[in-house]
Amino acid sequence: MNFKESIDKNNIPRHIAIIMDGNGRWAKKQGMKRVFGHKNGVRSVSDSLEAAVELGVEYLTLYAFSTENWNRPKFEINALMDLLVGSLEKELPKMQENNVRLQTIGNTDSLPSNCKRKLLDVIDKTKDNTGLTLVLALSYSSRWETSEALKKFAIDVKSGKIDIDKIDEETLRNYLETKHIPDPELMLRTSGESRISNFLLWQMAYTEFMFIDKYWPEFRKDDFFESIYKFQNRERRFGKTSDQLK
Repeated sequence: MNFKESIDKNNIPRHIAIIMDGNGRWAKKQGMKRVFGHKNGVRSVSDSLEAAVELGVEYLTLYAFSTENWNRPKFEINALMDLLVGSLEKELPKMQENNVRLQTIGNTDSLPSNCKRKLLDVIDKTKDNTGLTLVLALSYSSRWETSEALKKFAIDVKSGKIDIDKIDEETLRNYLETKHIPDPELMLRTSGESRISNFLLWQMAYTEFMFIDKYWPEFRKDDFFESIYKFQNRERRFGKTSDQLK
């Protein structure tokens, strides 16, 4: 089946989030070290970005490095950071050609200086692009985000900047890392694992989840298109009944 041709171009999710899981296990199956899996996962990032651009997706968020990932072996962390810098340098011309803007969420101050410098460079060079926004979640976790938001929120309440009696969901949203980004309509996770691993917990209240039985280095454009096709064949009720949606 040609999934791309079967997609309703008028019903493309504005924001898709991906947990790119399974690099290490895929590498182990090849008899290689985990870093080999991370390197091969770069092609899957490129494929997903191309597919999203082709369909007119507005936001693509990739869970690239969690706060928990700092607990991994130091050599693997160093390899991941070097890979990130190298990938940004390689992908920048393609991002400019496809009008892609780069943004990040997470505690980027904790990243190595060369990595942060390259990130800021690419963010600056793509800031005027008006096509898809690629959001890299780096040194990110939802509980970290919530803790940081509550600190800022408490300061503003204490200073009288916020009237506590007028607090609503929108007030709280403005303290999140994603305050300028719409909530994801679709979340994909590769490797067959069925959990969201501390990722965008507030933002995914009504997100459709799709767990894919492939390791991330195996994920291709056709898998991306298939996921969109399946998403379009789900009924999203947002608390209503099926009859109310007719």
